[in-house]
Amino acid sequence: MSTQGWLVDRQARLRAFDRRHPWVTDTLVAVPIVLFSIPNIIEKPLSATIATLVLLPPLYWRRRYPFPAFLATVATDLLLSGLGISVGAGVILLVVLFGVASRGTWRALTWASGITVAQLFAEIYLFGSVTQNRTLTSLLALGATVAAIASGVAVRTRRAYLVALEDRAARLEIERDQQARLAVAEERARVAREMHDIVGHHVSVIVGLADGSAALARSRREQTAEPLRLIGETGRQALAELRRVLGVLRGEDTDPQLRPQPDIDDLDRLLPSVRAAGLPVTYSTSGELHTLSKGLQLAVYRIVQEALTNILKHAGRGATADVSLSVADGEVRVRVRDNGRGAPAAPSHGLLGMRERGAMYGGVVTAGPAEHGWVVDVVLKEPT
Repeated sequence: MSTQGWLVDRQARLRAFDRRHPWVTDTLVAVPIVLFSIPNIIEKPLSATIATLVLLPPLYWRRRYPFPAFLATVATDLLLSGLGISVGAGVILLVVLFGVASRGTWRALTWASGITVAQLFAEIYLFGSVTQNRTLTSLLALGATVAAIASGVAVRTRRAYLVALEDRAARLEIERDQQARLAVAEERARVAREMHDIVGHHVSVIVGLADGSAALARSRREQTAEPLRLIGETGRQALAELRRVLGVLRGEDTDPQLRPQPDIDDLDRLLPSVRAAGLPVTYSTSGELHTLSKGLQLAVYRIVQEALTNILKHAGRGATADVSLSVADGEVRVRVRDNGRGAPAAPSHGLLGMRERGAMYGGVVTAGPAEHGWVVDVVLKEPT
C-alpha cells in the first residue's frame, strides 16, 4: 500500500472511531484545558475548580448542540471575568466556536462570530482585564477567532464534499445495476427472438405438412384426415402458446395478435385432441364454473391438461380417463382418473407444476395410484 493510501485508510479509521466514540476526542480536547488551568486551581482551589467543572460540559455538547454550547460558554466566560477568575475560558470559547462553524447553521455561525468579537473587545477595552498592548492583544484574539471559524468552515466543506462523493458513488452503483438489468432484458429479448425463429419455423412446417396431408386425406376419403386436422390445430395452438410465453420473456405487456389465456371453455377444444390421440375421455361438471376468476379457470385448465398429458405418457394402451369438475362453497375440485398402469414413482414436471398452481390458490394436490390406475385430485380455493 502506498503512503497516500495508508494515510487515507488511517483517516477513515479515525473518523469511524470518532463517530462511534465521540467522548474520547472530547476528553482529549478537555485534558489540555484542565492542565492549562492547574496554576489557577492551585492559586484559588475552590473557585477555579468549580469554574473548570462548569466550563467542561459545553465541550461534550458542542457536537449535538453547537450553538447552545457556545452560548453557555459565553455566559460562563462573562461571569468568570466579572468574578476575576481565569481558567482558560477563552480557549474553550474558541473550541465551541469551531464547533458552531463546523456543525451549526450559517445563521448560528453569524451570530456566534458577532458575539465572540463583541465579547473580546468588551473584555479588552471595557472590563479592563488587559491593561497593556491592547491593540496587539485585540489583533491576536481576532486572528485566533478567524482561525477557529475558518477551520470549522473547512471541516464543514470537507464533510459536505465527502457526503457528495458517497452520494455520487451510490448513484453510480444504482446506474450500474440498472445497466446490468437492461443488458439482461436485451439478452432475454434476443433469446426470445431466436427461440421464436427456430421453434416457430419447425412448428410452422409441422402445421403446414399436417394441413396438406389432411387435405389430401379428405380428397381420398381416408380415415387419417381428422387426426391430421387435429395435429394442425394442435400445432397452431402450440404456436400461439409459444408467442404468448416469449412475449412474457421479452417483457411485452400486451400484443393484440396474441390469444387470451385459456379458460374452462377451452377444455371443450382440448378433449377432442386428446381423444384423437387414442385416449377415450369422459367429462362431467357440476356447479357454476363460469363464475370462477380468470386466473383460477386458467389453473384448472392447466391442471387438466397436465394430468391428461401424463396419462398419455404413462397409462399405456387401452386406458381410459375421466375428468370431473365441481364448484361448491368457493372451492373448485378437479379430479382426473384413469385405469391404466399408473405413473412412475418419480414426480414429473407436470405434477410439480400442478402443486405450484395449487399452492397459488391455497389448494391441496393429491396424486397417486388408485385401485385401478392413477388419480389426480386437486381442491382450489377462490381468492377473496
